Amino acid sequence: MSLRRSKELHKRVWILAVCFLLIVTLAVIPSKDQALAEEAEIAAGKTAVVYYNTKSRGWSTVNIHYQPEGAEWTAVPGVKMDEAACADWKKKTIDLGSSTGMKAAFNNGSSWDNNGGADYILPAGLITVKDGVVTAGDEAPCSPQPEDVTPPSVPARLAAAADGLRVTLTWEASTDNAGGTGVGGYEITRTGGTQGIQTYKTSGTTYTDTSLAPATAYSYTVRAYDRAVPVNFSSASDEASATTGTAPPSPANGTPLGTDMREESIYFVMTARFYDGDSSNNRGGANHATSGNAEYDDPMFRGDFKGLIDKLDYIKALGFSAIWITPVVLNRSDYDYHGYHGYDFFRVDPRLESPDATYQDLINAAHDKGIKIIQDVVYNHSSRWGAKGLFTPQVFGVRDSHWSWYYDEPQEGAEYDGLQANAAGKAYNGDLWSTEEPEGNTCRNWGVPLGNNTYNCQWPSPTSGMFPKELYHSCWIGNWEGEDSRSCWLHEDLADFNTESKPVQDYLIEAYNRFIDMGVDGFRIDTAVHIPRVIWNRHFLPAAQERAVAQFGDKGKHFFMFGEVGSFVNDKWNRGSVNHSAQFFTWKERKTYSLDDAAAVMEQYNYENNLGTTNQPTSENAFLKGNLYHEPDHSQFSGMNVIDMRMHMNFADAGNAFWNGKDSDDSYNDATYNVVYVDSHDYGPNKSPTRYAGGTAAWAENMSLMWTFRGIPTLYYGSEIEFQAGKKIDCGPSCALATTGRAYYGDKIEGTVVASDFGKVASASGTVAETLQKPLVKHIQRLNQIRRSIPALQKGQYSTDDISGSMAYKRRYTDAAAGIDSFALIAVSESASFRNIPNGTYKDAVTGDVKNVTNGTLSVAVNGQGNLRVYVLDLPGNPAPGKIGEDGPYLKP
Repeated sequence: MSLRRSKELHKRVWILAVCFLLIVTLAVIPSKDQALAEEAEIAAGKTAVVYYNTKSRGWSTVNIHYQPEGAEWTAVPGVKMDEAACADWKKKTIDLGSSTGMKAAFNNGSSWDNNGGADYILPAGLITVKDGVVTAGDEAPCSPQPEDVTPPSVPARLAAAADGLRVTLTWEASTDNAGGTGVGGYEITRTGGTQGIQTYKTSGTTYTDTSLAPATAYSYTVRAYDRAVPVNFSSASDEASATTGTAPPSPANGTPLGTDMREESIYFVMTARFYDGDSSNNRGGANHATSGNAEYDDPMFRGDFKGLIDKLDYIKALGFSAIWITPVVLNRSDYDYHGYHGYDFFRVDPRLESPDATYQDLINAAHDKGIKIIQDVVYNHSSRWGAKGLFTPQVFGVRDSHWSWYYDEPQEGAEYDGLQANAAGKAYNGDLWSTEEPEGNTCRNWGVPLGNNTYNCQWPSPTSGMFPKELYHSCWIGNWEGEDSRSCWLHEDLADFNTESKPVQDYLIEAYNRFIDMGVDGFRIDTAVHIPRVIWNRHFLPAAQERAVAQFGDKGKHFFMFGEVGSFVNDKWNRGSVNHSAQFFTWKERKTYSLDDAAAVMEQYNYENNLGTTNQPTSENAFLKGNLYHEPDHSQFSGMNVIDMRMHMNFADAGNAFWNGKDSDDSYNDATYNVVYVDSHDYGPNKSPTRYAGGTAAWAENMSLMWTFRGIPTLYYGSEIEFQAGKKIDCGPSCALATTGRAYYGDKIEGTVVASDFGKVASASGTVAETLQKPLVKHIQRLNQIRRSIPALQKGQYSTDDISGSMAYKRRYTDAAAGIDSFALIAVSESASFRNIPNGTYKDAVTGDVKNVTNGTLSVAVNGQGNLRVYVLDLPGNPAPGKIGEDGPYLKP
């Protein structure tokens, strides 16, 4: 996740406080004085007092978008209905000016109620809108009511049942008193184990307590509470107890598949958004309602490893043999489903795991199907709450009338695990704050009031002195192409590690060694550009490579690392800055710098910056010499491959991506290892904030290029059916995930599928069977079959010499020791001619056409966007395969 462009829209604590106080205000039942004031507003004329009922839609916020007669519409989405009302109602008073009425539509920021497309016609006066019915001159629905001081009934028939390390509770629903505010939820109290007394809240009548200790007795009581202000609690239920079982045996560490990553195609999933195999670990977080996710019953943490294991055959049926998954370490923030807010780098986030589907289980299950696991990792930063075991900041807090809702009472033995949260979804934070200045505090002006009930040192910041300079950088980024982009905080959510510091280096190396030991096949490195190359080359890259080889021998030599170097421009070098360009990170250092890392960082930056773009090393590793493959020279390879940002930025048009890719290839150490994709969880082509929406034929053409040109083709989940095409990829917690490019994909793959081989379906039923019939799915399946059969398409060098055609090239890969020699001629979407090629028999993998070349010339006819020809030369011991797969909507004669 590049945080220059995908900044999560979290609010500072003081903003959260204001929001909370507003919510409380909205829940307060109007007084008689308020009701009289409302009547006076209406009597004044030309005013509309609009009440909108939210119960049937479940909206937590409502905007009214309106057009007074003879006037203009308000700007979308309109104005927020934020005046004091009561349960299930939102209110807004609108000055109509000289108008006597208006048109209106309502929305929650993503979904709309526009009266079936006709808009509502609302007159002046008091109006209610409920379930599509407009009532003018109605009584205010929020008339003063007597104070509710009676609690709901006591929950009955509480039962507790243990299943492994979980306990599931069930009980009968409580009822509220006649005329009361209604049952608001249930508070569960747990005793037993080493964590002492724990309390949780839920709105339903079942609850699953997870991540418990083995062979331990736990007791529970439940009490109901209503919606009154303040709430009324019932007495506690009768106690129910259960004893957990023994811990399941830990799966053995896996072994990486240990082959060249260029042989694979990669399917990229956001684990929490892919498929939900275990609903008990679903968590909505503190922004579940305000983001709009609650309206879609779509908690941010929804997909998990169990779901991914369940759908490995779907991915294999598409033809993919590697899966890149978002970071797995325990995260800590208000909106952290994506995984890039790491808190405990030594622990897998339990919101992704299940007792029978741990991360190790996923790795092993994938390997059993011949699929590699690429783990997304972050070396650049931790969460704003630091990194457990390295440094966790303690902020100023006070449990007064303004802040008691936010700061949890510290509980002995309690610690954050991502799972435990209150009824509002807010995770435990009693370990993070103190009113008294803690011993060793370095934050300046501890607790000094700042006004508006906020205080100094109340929120993590790089400039307050809160974070020790030995472990974290202490500045905000200013110039994204300057030296500070490698040594300052990118965003308030992301505490920037001082990666020049040995304690930080040791912490990260030890943490990631544990995942290498589990048998992952590679790392995708987030925000790689924000760590100086000399630090990568001195520490992190060799540490990972050496660990993989030490653990797994020859298989470890294929441990694959590729970095995200966010160069979101169309030029070869990122705005002329070599230090911020993707290809720069594929090279070793070519000068000896000071032993001190902090000094070396500046020396390296200035040295390379002064040399500029014209004095950077070049390579022929990606290029044929005539028609011949040559042994590549990787002696100056850093160990980090990269995402092909230039092709990514230019994939609005496949031909443009092809040309830009070729233009940069001499500046990478070896561009055949570039990871190539059209769009991702951050951006579409041309730095578009939306998922690619160029159309099905354009998608097919992009895929035909990616699967046959140099590099490793990669697809973001759902693109095989143009999932969420044109939707904004990310808007943080300001809109519902269901409306974005990070929507939940599970509904599209419900059912069963069995893959007989890569790109081949043995059987399928349910919705997934329909998904597997989509045109781009058929296209990808065949492309994967073709690429897996022709080594030249996987690992070959290429050339465009003596070739006419807009997207045409020849590729060859030779490994004499393995007896492999593969030579192919490729044309994408349009016809092409090839001159000065080896004579012999060529067979097309798409049509099966056979051409015998005797004069070094071959002409290829291709018709249709996305269509393709791959003529493979018959060579001794390497016969051309002929036609591969079945004709489809794009690959056809």
